[in-house]
Amino acid sequence: MDGARLQISGLYCGYATPDRGIVPTLDGIDLSLNRNEFVSIIGPSGCGKSTLFNVIAGLLSPGSGEVALDGKEIVGKPGHVAYMMQRDLLLPWRTVLENVVLGPELAGRPMVEARNRALALLRRFGLEGYENAYPSALSGGMRQRAALLRTVLCDRSVVLLDEPFGALDALTRATMHEWLLGIQREFQQTMILITHDPDEAVYLSDRVYVATPRPMRFAGIVPIDLAYDRTSDVTMTPEFAHHKRQVLGLLRGDKGASDALH
Repeated sequence: MDGARLQISGLYCGYATPDRGIVPTLDGIDLSLNRNEFVSIIGPSGCGKSTLFNVIAGLLSPGSGEVALDGKEIVGKPGHVAYMMQRDLLLPWRTVLENVVLGPELAGRPMVEARNRALALLRRFGLEGYENAYPSALSGGMRQRAALLRTVLCDRSVVLLDEPFGALDALTRATMHEWLLGIQREFQQTMILITHDPDEAVYLSDRVYVATPRPMRFAGIVPIDLAYDRTSDVTMTPEFAHHKRQVLGLLRGDKGASDALH
């Protein structure tokens, strides 16, 4: 894809077993993301989605295939993308401010500059007045916003989000969805989300990749034709319902859905 910021080609990954030899987890994964796109990957539990993220993040080397960022190979090279895992992983002995500047601190950047930037962003992330609070004083949604601010402060153009809202209640999750889209548009980052929720995938994404059971392949790709500056009201539209049916059809393995979207 011309101008793609992240390009994944022919990715294969497996693990060795004593009785079955190499068991594949990823089988021929191709995925392209342009600058500032939001893409979701949805599929059954255990299909290999987190393995894919670990490969993209450089934490795991595949058996074969390529992962390129702006045309440069990054396989086995951590630090090129930001990675927000399912749990917020805030350190309980550090304040909110100390937690969110952890990335720049570990990278050896000037801490005065990092703290000043973090303080300037706390209001945008709904954390103003909590800079000296500890994680135990935060709600679930606030903890996730702190974790995302920490991720944003890593200053990486590509952000991996591994089910960041899975543990939140439905109302908080819906609020976080709208807020996350605003953050993604404002900071112009390329984001990839792992999710089990078709509504979440359709609402947040420019495209949804639907994964098969292990070994992971893509059953199809659903382009999402919704307003760029969408709000939660879009979930009530016929267009949203249509895209959700497409995603569910691919998850169920409907032959017609697969043929239509390849």
